[in-house]
Amino acid sequence: MSVTDTTSATTTTTTTVYTATANATADVDWDALIEVAVLQKEVPADSIEIKMAENEAEIAAYEEMQTLLQDLMSALDAIRGTDNSLTDADDVFSMREAYLTGYGDVDAESAVVVTADDGIDVATYELQVLQLATSQKVAGDVFGDDSSELGISGTFTLELDGAEYEDGESAVEIEISEGMSLDEAAEEINVYSDDSGVKASVIQISDTEYKLVLSAAETGQDIVLTSVSGDDVGQALGLTDVNGAFTGELQASQDAIISIDGVEVTRDSNVIDDVIDGVTFSIYQETGEDGYISVEISSSLTSVQDAVYTLVDAYNAYREWALTQQEVASGGGAADDATLFGDSILRSANADIAEGLSTVIDEASMALLGLSYDSSNYLVVDDEELADALLTNLDAIEDLLMFQMDTSSSDLALLARNDAMPDALSLDIEVDADGTVTSVLVDGEEGLFEVSGSRIIGVEGTVYEGISFVFTGSQSQTVDMTFTSGMVEKLYNSAEHYADASEGLLTEVITALTEQNADYQEDYDSIISDADDYRDYLTTLYASYQAAIELAESNLSYIEALLDSGD
Repeated sequence: MSVTDTTSATTTTTTTVYTATANATADVDWDALIEVAVLQKEVPADSIEIKMAENEAEIAAYEEMQTLLQDLMSALDAIRGTDNSLTDADDVFSMREAYLTGYGDVDAESAVVVTADDGIDVATYELQVLQLATSQKVAGDVFGDDSSELGISGTFTLELDGAEYEDGESAVEIEISEGMSLDEAAEEINVYSDDSGVKASVIQISDTEYKLVLSAAETGQDIVLTSVSGDDVGQALGLTDVNGAFTGELQASQDAIISIDGVEVTRDSNVIDDVIDGVTFSIYQETGEDGYISVEISSSLTSVQDAVYTLVDAYNAYREWALTQQEVASGGGAADDATLFGDSILRSANADIAEGLSTVIDEASMALLGLSYDSSNYLVVDDEELADALLTNLDAIEDLLMFQMDTSSSDLALLARNDAMPDALSLDIEVDADGTVTSVLVDGEEGLFEVSGSRIIGVEGTVYEGISFVFTGSQSQTVDMTFTSGMVEKLYNSAEHYADASEGLLTEVITALTEQNADYQEDYDSIISDADDYRDYLTTLYASYQAAIELAESNLSYIEALLDSGD
């Protein structure tokens, strides 16, 4: 609406002019207004989303760190064994290997294979293989072909003399029917070969000559064939004579004979595992009485060497990742991938691992293994130095790497250790008249160890939790012990402190960040929900505005039309 005043000397006229406006809502972007207002409400959610993304990046980095440290723990585990390694003999230095040297005209590697159980005593034996065990083989008459009907109908039994059968029975009953051929008779025998211990085969000598051959599955045991009913199948096939004796023995059964340190031993098998506890001899060639094989049962140097290389690879994989977390961007500050740049947990873990690698035992360090750092603190192995140390200084390597215990009494053995073993421990062990342990004191203090039969167990919640001993003595005594944690033990305990899946520091941090993100997510969802509600509110409000404006415009148009009609 506009107003114009016209004035003259005699009259004053006031004219009111109404001008209809364009659609008042046409220039208003209601959706944009709503979106701006809602976005303002969502600003706190954007901040939370950024925090969640940062946490997720840290979680991923910590998880990768944990995985790499767990790989390091696995490599260390292969060397140290379990916490029970002193009694279970499951560390790498308890692994045994047999080293063979032939003397005389003897090829040791061809003559025998020797395996040794882990943890058995180191020793050297002189072995002679005087006779190999053989299995009996017998043949029947010559037949013109292997497919014609034999015309034999009878039942017989097969077994090995002296064999032990699982079901308590020995002889297996086999029936040959009239229409069977030589091939089919062999097949029928082989149906029961697992039970009888006898296998059959048909040998083709020429186009018109075939023989049935029976072979014992075991050495040192004779085949026993007995006719039961009907035709005497053994005689009909030419295997036995009228007295039941075999007519064509191709190879007689015989026992194996070996000599260990001059003591002659006879067995019915070429696999001999009951002469020396934990040692198995598999013999293949005779040495004769003039030759022999030196069998040295010793630590498996190959296993120790492989374990060292595996440890180096695991450490270097962790080191490579750790370096990415220390990278600096070209413009300064942390590089994009350095999520844990300056992180205190990472710094602490790196320091603890470095401290473990710097362990010195009796003036020996990792240099004894041919290990050193390169310019980036990766581990490097001098292969020749490692091989030489394994051959000449294995005990020193074991002392450097492993957990060691010295005790004043052989009556007390360590069953399990924890990750914070004391340097020294003195136990006052009291037993009654029956030799039963009644109390255990630590430097005169009670309540630190409890007794369960012959076991002495560290009380939960004390520094001795996780430590257990077994006592085999019958007299009260004081046992003094010292403990030394080698390089591998220290590294393992450090890595476990951070990377243990259930109680490690990284698990705690990852759990805390995950829970924090869950809380953030709730806050985020609440803000977004409130913003959505606000959008709905504004949409309804602005719709009412538009309706009111449209009504006002409609009324204005009506009034203007009325005024215009009055002109």
